[in-house]
Amino acid sequence: MACRAWLVVALAVLTLAAVAEAEVAEGSRLGDTAPEITAGSWINSAPLTIRGLGGRVVLLEFWTFG
Repeated sequence: MACRAWLVVALAVLTLAAVAEAEVAEGSRLGDTAPEITAGSWINSAPLTIRGLGGRVVLLEFWTFG
C-alpha cells in the first residue's frame, strides 16, 4: 500500500512539473528580466517601469470579475 502511495505522489509531482514548464512563455526562463507592463490604465500611480522598480520587491495582483 505504501508503494502505491509513493507512486501516486511521484506521478503528481511529475505532472505538476510538466504543467509548470508548459505554462512558461516561449523564450522566457527563470532569471530573465521581466517584460514591461504595457496594458491598461494605472489607478493609484503614474505608469511604472521595470527600470524604475529596480532593486525593489514587486507584488502583482491580478483579478477578474465574472
